[in-house]
Amino acid sequence: MAELKLQSKVQLRDGNAMPVIGFGTYELEGMRAYKGVLSALKAGYRLIDSAAWYENEREVGQAIVDFCQSTGTPRTDIFYTTKLKENNGYNRTKKAIQRSLDLCGLGYIDLYLIHGPLGGPPLRKESWRAICDFQKESGGLIKSVGISTFGIRHMKDIIDTGMPLPVVHQIDLHPFMTRTEIVKFSKEHGMVLEAWGPLARGYRFNHAVIVELSQKYDKKPAQILIRYNLQKGYVPIPKSASESRIIENLQVFDFYIADDDMEKLNQLNEDLVTDWDPTHCP
Repeated sequence: MAELKLQSKVQLRDGNAMPVIGFGTYELEGMRAYKGVLSALKAGYRLIDSAAWYENEREVGQAIVDFCQSTGTPRTDIFYTTKLKENNGYNRTKKAIQRSLDLCGLGYIDLYLIHGPLGGPPLRKESWRAICDFQKESGGLIKSVGISTFGIRHMKDIIDTGMPLPVVHQIDLHPFMTRTEIVKFSKEHGMVLEAWGPLARGYRFNHAVIVELSQKYDKKPAQILIRYNLQKGYVPIPKSASESRIIENLQVFDFYIADDDMEKLNQLNEDLVTDWDPTHCP
């Protein structure tokens, strides 16, 4: 595989490119979100992931604006993601997108996702239609569009409509939740996989295999898990409120997990749900 660097990017099917690693902001609110994003940007992250559901779009956006202004970093160097909170129809979805644009204050959104498949097929399809139409009609206010935590049936529903396909599928991926069939289907339809739960919330840091590889490579368990995602071709977006761990989570480009060790990690799947799993909802 090509050598990965902090500055590496993955090409999306729509012609845009996103960084190979990002910073997640789930459960970071108010000043914690602002300070966390500022620390992440200073450490070198250039992909920042937010969501309407997180109620931190304003603070996340302000941190990006302040960082860009204070460092002279162009806005175009930062890849900002946010997500639709609810699938509740065409017009409401368009209003939700505009609200996210207004709150972040960044001028445009690099990647806009449906946050999940909840709401049933009709509302899900109308929300996706609204996102695609907004992207087409807005003159660049949304650069790329995608989905989050969809099951195969949910993806088939979109494919069957003939509407544009998502270019990114953000879902929980780590050795203890490999989602083999969903990953295969997503890739077959040109979607880049983005891992929102690459650290499995720390639930398996003491697992024997993780401890073994941590010692072998002289890396922290979190770094082993992040590197695993990178070598699988996924885009991990680890989250932390700790500045030291924010920095530590980026120190994954100076080692390579050998193929036999990757296979050990591939065999650890236990369908571990660390937060939510709507992939089987109607």
